[in-house]
Amino acid sequence: MIYVVICDDHAVLRRGIRDTLAEATDIQVTGESAGYTELRETLRTVQCSVLLLDINMPGRNGLEVLVSVRETYPHIKVLMVSMYPEDQYALRCLKAGAHGYANKAGDPLELLEAVRVVYAGRKYLTAEVSQMLADSLSQPTLEVPHAALSEREMQTLQKIASGRRLTDIAEELMLSPKTVSVYRARVLEKLQLSNNAELTVYAIRNNLV
Repeated sequence: MIYVVICDDHAVLRRGIRDTLAEATDIQVTGESAGYTELRETLRTVQCSVLLLDINMPGRNGLEVLVSVRETYPHIKVLMVSMYPEDQYALRCLKAGAHGYANKAGDPLELLEAVRVVYAGRKYLTAEVSQMLADSLSQPTLEVPHAALSEREMQTLQKIASGRRLTDIAEELMLSPKTVSVYRARVLEKLQLSNNAELTVYAIRNNLV
């Protein structure tokens, strides 16, 4: 049996996904959450083989939640489910540790297939994402400096550029201030910058905030 938890801040969409999955005899929805705080409690109390995670949620966004879940529950397969087009987030999600990316507007049968694929330990790629990967391999381009940042480093960069203090960032990411300082130092080094002001300018110029 594949045990699924759904994390989406829209109750109607959660219901739609639940109804779709209910048609499968090998899939059981064991929990629902509207955000990260709820999800943490849910994952502590129910079985979860596959987490269906929305990207756009209030508070901590789906990419932040993805990183946290992968760190705390490495056995859980995470399938990102979103209304955003694949070209905006799919590759970034996969690089951050997601096992697949499905579009909510797609065929419901594809969602069932996606759950089964990631549960089996494979990556679920739509035709669009597969084409994007093929294009990125066949047409090398000059990468921007921030492409070398890990997801945690990117989060630190974006939050500093948004005016948050290191202590605030540590609380939001549930990390120690010392760990956030290490991420900040890595960001400065990789981007060859000197201070928070330069980080902010860089983030604005590259549309990261």
